[in-house]
Amino acid sequence: MKSLAEIRQQLQSGNYEFTRHAFKRAVERNISEQEIQASAENLEVIEDYPEDKYSPSSLLLGFTQNRRAIHMQVSRAEGDKVKIITLYEPDTDQWSEYKRRKP
Repeated sequence: MKSLAEIRQQLQSGNYEFTRHAFKRAVERNISEQEIQASAENLEVIEDYPEDKYSPSSLLLGFTQNRRAIHMQVSRAEGDKVKIITLYEPDTDQWSEYKRRKP
């Protein structure tokens, strides 16, 4: 399983790919590749999904240079690229400190 350090490095260097869903969401939510790469510097795992449908995955939290919070769900499968499953700016009505789901 891919480590968080590997994921950070691959995202920062542009070695990632989008699922069709993630690409659509990035366009709809105006999340740029520069923001994805910048947020990789301070990523942390906030949820793990070891039994995810296609491969183990994790929900990550990172912040852009402008302090915009970004959630990215990525596959933890080994490979030359990180696969981004989905990404979005977390809603403060649903997330406490962007890290914990509100009841």
